[in-house]
Amino acid sequence: MLKILFFLLFLTPLSFMVSVYWLVQMFLFLISFIFMFMLVNKSMFMYLSMFMGMDLISYGLILLSLWICVLMLTASESINRFYYNKNFFLFNVLLLLILLFLTFSSLNLFYFYLFFEASLIPTLFLIIGWGYQPERIQAGIYLLFYTLLASLPMLVGIFYLYNSNNSLMFYFLDCNYLNYLFYISMIFAFLVKMPMFLVHLWLPKAHVEAPISGSMILAGIMLKLGGYGMLRVFNIMLSVGLKFNFFWVVISLVGGFLVSLICLRQTDLKSLIAYSSVSHMSMVIGGIMTLTYWGYCGSYTLMIAHGLCSSGLFCLANIFYERTGSRSLFINKGMMNFMPSMCLWWFLLSSSNMAAPPSLNLLGEIELLNSIISWSWLTMIFLSLVSFFSAAYSLYLYSYSQHGELYSGLYSSSNGSLREYLLLMLHWIPLNLLIVKSELCVLWL
Repeated sequence: MLKILFFLLFLTPLSFMVSVYWLVQMFLFLISFIFMFMLVNKSMFMYLSMFMGMDLISYGLILLSLWICVLMLTASESINRFYYNKNFFLFNVLLLLILLFLTFSSLNLFYFYLFFEASLIPTLFLIIGWGYQPERIQAGIYLLFYTLLASLPMLVGIFYLYNSNNSLMFYFLDCNYLNYLFYISMIFAFLVKMPMFLVHLWLPKAHVEAPISGSMILAGIMLKLGGYGMLRVFNIMLSVGLKFNFFWVVISLVGGFLVSLICLRQTDLKSLIAYSSVSHMSMVIGGIMTLTYWGYCGSYTLMIAHGLCSSGLFCLANIFYERTGSRSLFINKGMMNFMPSMCLWWFLLSSSNMAAPPSLNLLGEIELLNSIISWSWLTMIFLSLVSFFSAAYSLYLYSYSQHGELYSGLYSSSNGSLREYLLLMLHWIPLNLLIVKSELCVLWL
């Protein structure tokens, strides 16, 4: 694990050299491919070094972090083209990647908390430094205060745990706590990060104001931190979880349905995709809260699938934004005439977003449906509504942006560049090929 950390640390001075943008991107591709060969095929912790190590769930999320960060650099080509503080941007992305790598590979709960919180700072810099509108300051403050307010009780909970257990290593945490205050303080930070409905307000704001790289990392990795944290801390709170978890499942499922309805009346492309992430994550929360094997595996599968799919959709929205200067669905309509070759990618990613086969989203949603319905029959009503409306807003997004009459202010047609097709392909191929080797997502317990 240290070798990858050192690789990333020694890349950071490189980011301050002149015209080195694509070199850093190539090095990150290299480390992603090296990391793919370090596959962990067991549920035990492997590659132990210092306080770091990984099992299968950490492996998948670290690989996703590396992959999304490479694609962030590919997508943010305009920062390189217009010399928009590109060296500091590179440094920021690398710092964020190092912190995410440390978060997912920490074996100690306190270290996990430390890096979990630290990863907020580069994200904030991305939103405030490279965002588009003046409202990005407000979005940054929302992000900061929602996350920090919820995670202070968690710090107190970690200290309480250390006081009674004398260790914070994940593999020594097998005690069962019946303290409901401890339960709420440990879990609330993750629910805000996911985000759960009712504390989700920071997410659409942050997404709409963030640059494309900020949106990709938020959708791809930041929302997964909450799910990963819950999967890690629930084994010390099983008894109290069995008593209180129904509360979060109900909020999530009702919230997922309401957010799907909110999606159907968005006119901003990015806002629609951001709200759809809240809807998907509510399914994930429901799956984790059932505390079943299927629920855990399904939530992990859907987290990885959603990371790739949502990130790809944000890239598509950004490609339109760079051409038309607007994210409004009223201006970005009839795009099948304007960018005919992008239409296929819109179709492929929108269909993945509504969990059509053969995407990994389908596998995740089937597992989650299994786990949540076996937990209680009554959840079928809201689960069917969430599934139906997720198909509805994906179709709405696709048909409204691709069909119809072209906005008269646009030129006759415009093609995507090779970089953009490569970017979309690198989102879509892992998303649809991973289902062939799906035991990596399912056999990690």
